[in-house]
Amino acid sequence: MNFQQLRSVRETVRQGFNLTSVAQTLHTSQPGVSRQIRELEDELGVDIFVRAGKRLTGLTAPGEAVLPIVERMLTEAQNLTRVGDDYAERDTGRLSIAATHSQARYALPQVVRDFRQLYPRVTLNLHQGSPRQVAQMLLDGEADVGVATEALAQYDQLVALPCYRWTHSVVVPAGHALLDGPGPLTLQQIAAEPVITYDVGYTGRTHIDEAFARAGIRPDVVLTAMDADVIKTYVELGLGIGIVASIAFDPDRDRNLRAIDARHLFATNLTRLAVRRGTYLRAYVYDFIQAFASPLTREVVEKAQAEVPGADFEI
Repeated sequence: MNFQQLRSVRETVRQGFNLTSVAQTLHTSQPGVSRQIRELEDELGVDIFVRAGKRLTGLTAPGEAVLPIVERMLTEAQNLTRVGDDYAERDTGRLSIAATHSQARYALPQVVRDFRQLYPRVTLNLHQGSPRQVAQMLLDGEADVGVATEALAQYDQLVALPCYRWTHSVVVPAGHALLDGPGPLTLQQIAAEPVITYDVGYTGRTHIDEAFARAGIRPDVVLTAMDADVIKTYVELGLGIGIVASIAFDPDRDRNLRAIDARHLFATNLTRLAVRRGTYLRAYVYDFIQAFASPLTREVVEKAQAEVPGADFEI
């Protein structure tokens, strides 16, 4: 049994049982991948994959049992390497961060700047994606840390830690009639306007939809986008009013727009930071996590990693 066999099994599942893609990812040949898998199956005495002719179509029952063990073995092998690096080259390495656009654009910049000053020899890689893509990058080992509001707490393989709460604002062009309302903004007033907001699954969109649904109101959503910068651009062009995360509005940059607090209309959102359960984190990763959310000390993170999967963790 060797690590190349284990990698071949894991990557076959990740690539949807497409051996051509597996070979490309592992920088080998398709026959080589097939041989590695067959040799491991012969050694174990069971078929790991269901076959239809020469094609692999799924996992067998033994394969379902083997896969999590393979994942753990490869994770622990990587952990050994990280332990060695942590002690041999403590301030040198790579940190890969996966985040949604809102987090990458508005929540992370100052943290990244401060981290770079503290660890100038650590290379940072910042990946952006949807909340589910962020989670998948963590699960696949492509990212060390993930930051998002949605999805992260839904995976038992991840340790998702609460960081900060935030609310939505409605953005309108300067001089808009909603700025002169006699009282607090209402859902009815928003629904009377063309609305531009986030795509489903992004940046608290679920709470926006839930608020209108509870009130029995159907807003006129004319445009959706993944990030607030796009939403604000089209609000400036006069296509409608925008519903964005409050942190996405900057009075100095958004001089042609005005923000109206909407925290009384939409539920509060919780941004989480996640790491893959069982992964050894280097010392500078703990420092980055605490820089992003000061209550998340190394002790707190390690305690969370030891918690039973699926348990709600509170600081």
